[in-house]
Amino acid sequence: MRSVRRVNSALTNLATKRFYSVKSALKSEHAAATEKLPPQVPEVSELRNGLVIASLENYSPTSKIGVFIKAGSRYERPGNLGITHALRLAADLTTKGVSSFRITRGIEGIGGNLSVTSTREHMTYTVECMRDYVDTVMEYLINVTTAQEFRPWELKELRSKLELDKAVAYQNPQTAVLENLHAAAYRNALSNPLYCPSFMMGQHTTDQLHQFVQSNFTTGRMALVGLGVSHEVLKQVGEHYFNMRSGIGTPGTAAKFRGGEVREENRDALVHAAVVAESVPAGSPEALSFGVLQQVLAAGPYVKWGSNTSSKLYQAILKKNTGPFDVSAFNAGYSDSGLFGIYTISQSASASDVIKAALAEVKNVAQGNITEDDLACAKSQLKAKCLMAVETSDGLLDEIGSQALLTGTCVPTPELVQRVDSVTVTDVVNAAKKFVSGKKSMAASGNLANTPFVDEL
Repeated sequence: MRSVRRVNSALTNLATKRFYSVKSALKSEHAAATEKLPPQVPEVSELRNGLVIASLENYSPTSKIGVFIKAGSRYERPGNLGITHALRLAADLTTKGVSSFRITRGIEGIGGNLSVTSTREHMTYTVECMRDYVDTVMEYLINVTTAQEFRPWELKELRSKLELDKAVAYQNPQTAVLENLHAAAYRNALSNPLYCPSFMMGQHTTDQLHQFVQSNFTTGRMALVGLGVSHEVLKQVGEHYFNMRSGIGTPGTAAKFRGGEVREENRDALVHAAVVAESVPAGSPEALSFGVLQQVLAAGPYVKWGSNTSSKLYQAILKKNTGPFDVSAFNAGYSDSGLFGIYTISQSASASDVIKAALAEVKNVAQGNITEDDLACAKSQLKAKCLMAVETSDGLLDEIGSQALLTGTCVPTPELVQRVDSVTVTDVVNAAKKFVSGKKSMAASGNLANTPFVDEL
């Protein structure tokens, strides 16, 4: 038995040595190959038909391609509310070129993925696959974005999907609060909900869907973005297959901030409340100041299931002995407006103390009570957030696509980090003053017996 153990031990040691020698050799080969590949920066160009093309060679074994379209919920009208939600779920329906079955099986057969997301500003159709199958998935991407058919018998099945999708989203109380917050803050455009209203479920017709697509899915409102794809290939695709509807389409309506309040009474033990004022559009010079201010106050936990115990907002509320609570600074930027404020979660009995203490701390910062150390820490956190946002292919594609669609250019992340460094204490204080002096909007849900109204804050 001892001899057998010795033989097995010897074989194990030999196999281990061979494994590590092979692993070391492969690692050396990979390092050598990587050194030969020069770092790339995003390429952005605009075709004659108005389509923006953006690409980045990231040397990934997979390719990811997205079509970004200015067709978010802000472009809906009173007669077609929720149509972008319907379009999002109708992405895999039969088109003029391929059937629904072929889209599903074709993409699954090559191990690819098709996804559709939408925000208040834009819709994004994304495909991902191994590099060898870019031509195949591109066919499906072109069909679902330029050759929709919207057969009536297929649309009938959308209602149940819309109801389920909305029900799942609204299981999180924050979804309802943020939807109500935008409805309270804006008079039009950005007040439109992300999810289809109940009275519009199943009401979108084939003609309405086609009309919305004709008005918004035009080359002047699109950006074709790719990771791990040649820029020239994307330009050829854009010139030959995305030229069916040219022009800028139907212009959107400018957002009008009004200030207001939406309260949703229910029997929930916790009160969710958001209080905001209008800030600045995304991409403006002052936007970074609000980003740093968010970090100064309380941007949110960086560890899963963590808390903001070291943040200014948390410490200010903790002094009131209000019981369990959570608080964070809210910051959202859009093409022509923005929202900044606080978001609190507390027990019903202490809701008033928590909200007022949080607002008092923002006022404290507006009075200049912020140190250089506070600013340095906040800028480091914001820079880390910017860098980590582009670590994944999803985040990188979204960053490049959003910038290309909004401005027709793309600011490299290192340059963005340098811009963060240029923010001063005065900039942050001025951002806080803009919130303190601005007209407020508020949304709250839960047992609101002890929740103040917006005009009482």
